[in-house]
Amino acid sequence: MRALYERYSPRVYAVVRRIAADDDWAQDYAQEAWIRALPTFRGEARFSTWLHRIAVNSALQAVRRAEMRHKREAPMPESLAVAPPARDALLSQKLEWALDRLPERMRKVLTLHDVEGYTHDEIGELVGTTVGTSKSQLFKARGKMRVLLRDLDSSEIPGSEHGGKEMEA
Repeated sequence: MRALYERYSPRVYAVVRRIAADDDWAQDYAQEAWIRALPTFRGEARFSTWLHRIAVNSALQAVRRAEMRHKREAPMPESLAVAPPARDALLSQKLEWALDRLPERMRKVLTLHDVEGYTHDEIGELVGTTVGTSKSQLFKARGKMRVLLRDLDSSEIPGSEHGGKEMEA
């Protein structure tokens, strides 16, 4: 294999270099051609012809992949102006108020799943319950949150501008 490599590597590099138009990419493409070529040669054609074809195909495929990747990518602007996320203070108060009224296990499952992004398997391990129980608790917690938030008037939230009465949960 070493003798084949030493004899044909300049030719392989030359052909992929013409396709790649870049020395670094040509080295990568030539290496890929050798990786593809050596274990598959069956002796049905001249080695040099067969290797040339593999080198050309490897380089063309790599160039196509690079072009497709380039088409999908957009250049990053020099500076990105990132606006802070808009926060609705009243909505935050309402959500916090409603979450505080959920039973502890429902609140844990809802927070772990919907806020933190844990799976039901992970929640089951963390909370010490089954996947089915985690799913059930999440379903019930969402339903209870909907009821609490639907029936909520901002005057019922302690600390809101009207301050006021507590809602029965």
